[in-house]
Amino acid sequence: NFIIKRGCRKAYKIFTVSNFSKERIVAWSGVNPNKIVTVYNGVSSLFNADVKPLNLGYKYLLCVGNRKTHKNEKCVISAFAKADIDPSIKLVFTGNPCNDLEKLIIQHGLSERVKFFGFVSEKDLPSLYKGSLGLVFPSLYEGFGLPVVEGMACGIPVLTSLTSSLPEVAGDAAILVDPLSEDAITKGISRLINDSELRKHLIQKGLLRAKRFNWQNVVSEIEMVLTEACDGNK
Repeated sequence: NFIIKRGCRKAYKIFTVSNFSKERIVAWSGVNPNKIVTVYNGVSSLFNADVKPLNLGYKYLLCVGNRKTHKNEKCVISAFAKADIDPSIKLVFTGNPCNDLEKLIIQHGLSERVKFFGFVSEKDLPSLYKGSLGLVFPSLYEGFGLPVVEGMACGIPVLTSLTSSLPEVAGDAAILVDPLSEDAITKGISRLINDSELRKHLIQKGLLRAKRFNWQNVVSEIEMVLTEACDGNK
């Protein structure tokens, strides 16, 4: 930590992926905020509205995660169990199950409705997004939250958190919920599935929002800072 803090203080500029992360770096390291440059992540062109949707043989909501506690997956499962939606709709997680989630799934009687897809390559992930009814991503903490933008770019509605960097990334193009409130997530899931006008609105807004996060912008913004640094050393 000492070495990293020292590096932050000595650096000409520090790049980070969100204003939320910038604020965290300032609070942690004590550096001047003007030294930190926010450059949002780009989303791969593989994630786009023309992707062929994956057909799993059933309707599903998608939760992209990795079983880490901050992904809030226990709350997602409990909220899904109570959501007022068609009971044939399933909840699909990327990755493999863990014991805690398996126990919770059994406890809620969801063994037939919650599925784990296993490892998903970047090549296959866009089709998994596109085939879903929407992304459910009420994470407790994200420095950026790439799945939000990936889902929007694929033309699906997104539910995410009103905490950390997620409101900054999602803007007004997603359903924002309190990730600590199971009831809020439940209501959000129900709205995402049942409100057809809202779905249409979120998809349109999301496609526009996702265009802001492209790698050409990333390159241009970093190049500008590096050019400034080089000019300053002449």
